[in-house]
Parts: sequence; structure tokens; C-alpha cells
Amino acid sequence: MNPSLITDEERAQLLANGQARAAGQTIDPLPVVRLFTPDAHLTWLLTELDADDGDTAYGLIDLGLGMPDLGTVRLSDLMPIVGPRKQPVMRDRYFRAARPLSEYVRLAQENGSITD
Repeated sequence: MNPSLITDEERAQLLANGQARAAGQTIDPLPVVRLFTPDAHLTWLLTELDADDGDTAYGLIDLGLGMPDLGTVRLSDLMPIVGPRKQPVMRDRYFRAARPLSEYVRLAQENGSITD
């Protein structure tokens, strides 16, 4: 796994959110990290990380097909992904969530893509 995809602080928050959901808590957290391909239309707004494997993340996934939706992705599976100009998946260092995940989902489904 590329350690630059998420920071230690982000990993800790993702794991905490994942543990809360696994414990049966109903949560609607702010996305912790935004991953994207700079030369394609792929975006992941992640809120949780599975504590059992430390690799399976949950959040809003936008594959650029006009149908963003909630789902899981293994961080290790993002490593080989590159866009048409061979740009790898990157972490948006400047991303700060402005709303809970449910609101990002609603807006993305209305617009056909993650808008911010």
C-alpha cells in the first residue's frame, strides 16, 4: 500500500469511524480523505477503514460514469491505477470536508459526480 495515499492521522480517524460502525453505531461522519486521479475522473471520498484488514475503505465512489455511489475499495487496489497520462491516484492534501457523507452522496447523485 502506498503510505502517501493517507496520512497516519487520516488512518487513525478512518479506523475510529470504522470501529464505530462495526460496533453498531449509526454514524454519518465527515469524509476524512479525498483520493483522485489528476488526469481522469475518478474520485473517492472515504470515511471509514476496516480495522480487521486495515485496507478496505468505505465512502463515496465516483468512477466518472455519472453514477457516484457508496461502496468499498481496497487501498491496495488503488495503487496500480493510473490515468491516461500515467498519473497515479493521489491524496488531495487540501481537502477539508464541508458536510457529512450523506450530504455529499445526495449532491453527487443529483449532479452525477462529486462536485467538490
